[in-house]
Amino acid sequence: HVQLQESGPGLVKPSQTLSLTCTVSGGRITTDYHWSWIRQPPGKRLEWIGAIGYSGSTYYSPSLNSRTSISRDTSKNQFTMHLSSVTPEDTAVYYCARYSRASGSADYWGQGTQVTVSS
Repeated sequence: HVQLQESGPGLVKPSQTLSLTCTVSGGRITTDYHWSWIRQPPGKRLEWIGAIGYSGSTYYSPSLNSRTSISRDTSKNQFTMHLSSVTPEDTAVYYCARYSRASGSADYWGQGTQVTVSS
């Protein structure tokens, strides 16, 4: 049984970098899934941000790729998202999830964490 847990700040100032970490238990991030970040701004649909694969390859949404970086720490079974130059439009609930290419869906999700960008 795989569990994912997001951690990081709930409030970030404009122009700063948002860093969120996903801690995975019950499965290894070196297994063949896309370990993903997804967000949902208030009143809007879910938006895929990016992912890191089992070998460390990264994939980013075209709309966010210039500001997004995803890395991992395999010894801690964690992966981290950095979103730079944030604005209030980045306010959202942020989720980490395990995306299965075999099933074509994200089968495990974290509970989500609210991030507000405000001065």
